[in-house]
Amino acid sequence: MMRDSNAYAVASRDIVFESFDGEAVVLNLANGKYFGFSDSGSRVWQALSSGVDAQALIGLTAGGSTIAAAELDHFISQLLDLGLLARLEATAQPLPGELPAELAATSEPLHVSIHDDLADLIIVDPIHEVEEPLGWPAVKQAS
Repeated sequence: MMRDSNAYAVASRDIVFESFDGEAVVLNLANGKYFGFSDSGSRVWQALSSGVDAQALIGLTAGGSTIAAAELDHFISQLLDLGLLARLEATAQPLPGELPAELAATSEPLHVSIHDDLADLIIVDPIHEVEEPLGWPAVKQAS
């Protein structure tokens, strides 16, 4: 799957993410799904979403083994299929100096988990649910 351009970026403005103690959580505001990553997956997500050359990740130690091209391809394919990443037609960013050590300290293989149990709540847009004269939230009165 590796192509001429091995750089990626966050797919859209609907994809937001935050890192909590090094563990990335990604939320798709368009469909309400959120995604959790293994410790190595969090580091790779952060690198890929910031435009780091995917090829630079191959051969690094992560989760107790070496990142193989096929393993990274599979992980990237998942992120593309989930609509979290998009190919970037720009020059890739260099590997951050601290990333190899951070990856080497991880203990889990590359993995992303998908959660949709809160999707109905997440996709509710409270801004558009505002009753102008009453403010938000407006409780419907029984008739």
